[in-house]
Amino acid sequence: MKLLSLFLSSFIVVSGFAADRPNILWLTSEDHGPHMGCYGDTYADTPNVDALAAKGMLFKHAWSCGPVCAAARTTIIAGMYSPSTGGEHMRSMAAMPKGTKMYPQFLREAGYYCTNNNKEDYNLQKPEGVWDESNGKAHWKNRKDGQPFFAIFNEQCSHESQIRKRPHVAIHDPAKARVPAYHPDTPEVRQDWAQYYDQVTLADASAGNRLKELEAAGLAEDTIVFYYADHGSGMPRNKRWPCNSGLQVPMVVYFPPKWKHLAPKEYGAGVKSDRLVSFVDLAPTLLSLIGVQPPEWMQGHAFAGKFQTEPQPYVYGFRGRMDERYDCVRSVTDGRFVYVRNYMPHLSQGQHVNYQFETPTTAVWRRLYDEGKTTPEQSIFWKTPKDAEELYDLQSDPDEVHNLATKPEHAETLAKMRTAQEGLALKIRDAGMICEGEMHHRSEGTTPYDMAHDDKMYPLARILKAAGQASSMKADAMPDLKAGFADKDSALRYWSAMGILMRGSAGLSAAHDEMIQAAKDSSTYVQVVAHWTLAKYGSDSERAAALPALANLANWSQHDVFTALSALNAIGDLGDKAKPIAEQLKALPAKGESPDARFNGYVARLLADLNGAKLPAGDAEGAPAAKKKGKKKEKK
Repeated sequence: MKLLSLFLSSFIVVSGFAADRPNILWLTSEDHGPHMGCYGDTYADTPNVDALAAKGMLFKHAWSCGPVCAAARTTIIAGMYSPSTGGEHMRSMAAMPKGTKMYPQFLREAGYYCTNNNKEDYNLQKPEGVWDESNGKAHWKNRKDGQPFFAIFNEQCSHESQIRKRPHVAIHDPAKARVPAYHPDTPEVRQDWAQYYDQVTLADASAGNRLKELEAAGLAEDTIVFYYADHGSGMPRNKRWPCNSGLQVPMVVYFPPKWKHLAPKEYGAGVKSDRLVSFVDLAPTLLSLIGVQPPEWMQGHAFAGKFQTEPQPYVYGFRGRMDERYDCVRSVTDGRFVYVRNYMPHLSQGQHVNYQFETPTTAVWRRLYDEGKTTPEQSIFWKTPKDAEELYDLQSDPDEVHNLATKPEHAETLAKMRTAQEGLALKIRDAGMICEGEMHHRSEGTTPYDMAHDDKMYPLARILKAAGQASSMKADAMPDLKAGFADKDSALRYWSAMGILMRGSAGLSAAHDEMIQAAKDSSTYVQVVAHWTLAKYGSDSERAAALPALANLANWSQHDVFTALSALNAIGDLGDKAKPIAEQLKALPAKGESPDARFNGYVARLLADLNGAKLPAGDAEGAPAAKKKGKKKEKK
């Protein structure tokens, strides 16, 4: 009898059909921050989510980890920070770490019917058997009788592309829109903000319809509901930038009375929780809700369910390559202060990402900056160099425009936040501290995650220190930077070269011989930085030699796509100094082999920028619209 009882119990747990387990519904929306009535925004019109928050609760400090769709969703699906898996870069398509699963696989093994309607957009290669259904028709209604479900319905009407769609039926009055301190107050900006709020209202209505559908089916009291957006608004300096405006999202949860024992400890009707939560916490929270202990390799912390943990002191963000433009940024918040660490301060926040410049606000903002008509707060987005470290107090400066990093009275807070950021990088073995192409090269035969956990292949402590010294802009780092050129590890040589580039003419003067030698380095990524520096700050003869070398490195038919992207970004930064190679650039191929078909337009975009060409508006891949006939336009 004991054996029979044990067998039946195991069957119930595995199949999930007889087990009394909650249904779980995720209502997600694209590209919007906490601009909702339940978050105190009086300009917003969001009655459905407001009502859900009134009977459930919301998290005041929820971060998406990544400020763009694919990077954020990659963190969710894996339960690991994207920089630890190699998935921080748009469309990088890294392999899942060995011995891991995407979270729906755990739920399916526990008997759940798992549907996704319908966006995936992961930067990781998806294994077999992740979803029961993942398409525009996926629905919990298609499950077997008695089978518990986990279902996602993703609303795309609030996506960045809809902010600029014309004609448009207005809901909100642009004259009443709040223009943040970092944006210029112009008719175009007000129109974009008002239209963004209009789209959030439509997303709220969509959520309301899904909730009514659940109620009509008699499932409302058996279903735990989450509502959240995938990152900050689609407006520039929100989407793609890992400060609070780009990472804070609404997150509202409702636990019906039957399942209230699984709710966060602070749960209650109308509660506004101070608990810090982020997207890396969602996968372990799901497993905890269905009674499965999250595996140790998941990097988040369950905030509900049987295995919920105590609140965490920080949540973290990141930025890698956004489409065709590289950057390396890490951020952290304790709910009040936001710390941003710029490892590439020579690049502006407002690099020319083609897709972002289709929004009217971006174009008019850039024009006003070039004309010298922006305030200091409005100029931060465009200026170079960026500050290596940024610290903002959300209580006194919610728009994050007054950097406190150099203020003596905030030195202790700065040190604490810096320690937290560097501590997480070491703990998760941040694979994004080397060039994207180098990361893929070193992980051949394995995965970026597993490569990064091998200290011989990836001496992270040394690399992180070198990146910190390079980007610190401090003079006392120069001896270590010069010594780094002789290191056997190309990542150390790369960061030494970057440190000289960041320091401009003075840097090249201090390490001239080392940079000349770096131009012949075995690593094409080191070569790119060396030629970039010589072309920008060297003598006329050095520039004359460096420019053709950069054009060669930008040749996709001769080098990997990551080298080509790096070289084209460098050439773009040179401006008029690159004119001598204009004809060479026109002859460069815009097509070649890349990790994923969605990646293919990036080189074409950069070449179009350099050659003065114009890509079709609204095309998310940069490929001619005629060649994509019949295919649904990709959204990011």
